Amino acid sequence: MNLPSHGANPSHLYKASGVDEPEKVLDFSVNTNPLGPPDWLKERWAGFLHTIEDYPDPTGQKAVAAIGEKFDIPYDRILLGNGAAEIIHFIARYAAGQKAVIVAPAFSEYEEACRAYHCPVEFVSVPPNNWHLPLDELAEKAKDAGVVFLCTPNNPTGQSFQEKDIVSLLEKTGDSNAMIVIDEAFYDFAGDNSLVKYVNAFPHLAVMHSMTKMYAVAGLRIGYVISSPGIISKLKNYQPHWNVNAIALQAAEAIARDEVHAGKTRALIDSERIRMKDKLEQLGFAVMPSSVNFYLMKEPLLADQKPLLHYLMERGIVLRHTENFRGLDGMWLRTAVKKEKDNNELLNALTEWRNKC
Repeated sequence: MNLPSHGANPSHLYKASGVDEPEKVLDFSVNTNPLGPPDWLKERWAGFLHTIEDYPDPTGQKAVAAIGEKFDIPYDRILLGNGAAEIIHFIARYAAGQKAVIVAPAFSEYEEACRAYHCPVEFVSVPPNNWHLPLDELAEKAKDAGVVFLCTPNNPTGQSFQEKDIVSLLEKTGDSNAMIVIDEAFYDFAGDNSLVKYVNAFPHLAVMHSMTKMYAVAGLRIGYVISSPGIISKLKNYQPHWNVNAIALQAAEAIARDEVHAGKTRALIDSERIRMKDKLEQLGFAVMPSSVNFYLMKEPLLADQKPLLHYLMERGIVLRHTENFRGLDGMWLRTAVKKEKDNNELLNALTEWRNKC
């Protein structure tokens, strides 16, 4: 059975699993902000529409300037993408034919993009119950690599690597040809402590961000990478003209200046994540620590979580399978943190499951 390789679009999962889709579905497989887009973005939406009459700025100058102000970074260190996924493909093309190293478990797009550009892929696995970077192994593999992908806070585990370990990795790999790519798509759920502050010190560092997750604008496709001018200049060679649409550029400029929505979201997520972990553990489920808007959980009585996944699907609740996450291999389920009412529906369904066991 080939399950969808990404969360969201639950109808695809129902079809692939052979489970009848109920009329109402709560999708815990998608890990965007449960509050939705900011109110101010909705209020300004009509004002963005006039931009569709003209071609967008191919450099995204205003959005780039706003991002630069946010991180105190010059414009020549920033490149916009049609979502972070496009940035991943730029980087894979940059490293075409060279070895790629991926710290697993990880977002599947890294491997898919690298293989599309004929990069042999090697993995460094980190068990979710022992979340520490194997620095020596990683540095050794990076010696003859073109790129190393590392996600922190990690998708799918929700855990963050220690900053000192990442700095140590950057120091150990300074003489290699490898670009060290840090995917921080979820950094703003864990606070504002980005590794962007190290791009001046380490010219082989590239930090990716996505506006999709915190601001619930997946359909707009906005991502960017911050790195050395040399790397950005090379990545621009692969950037199609007008790759980010005009409305997305308007939204990106405004989002880069937001602080209120992110703070409000973190307060909700932190409270609900802690509550859910406590409740689930009381019910006998295993729950991994997390610092973001999702977490790993499982039924300890099952090696393969499909029975629980299907049980919940039949009741209109969709979690994210982990069968295509190397090192997890279906033994965990990734679960988004939603609003209290939705989280309670999940708790009720899991309570029924436990009472039947």
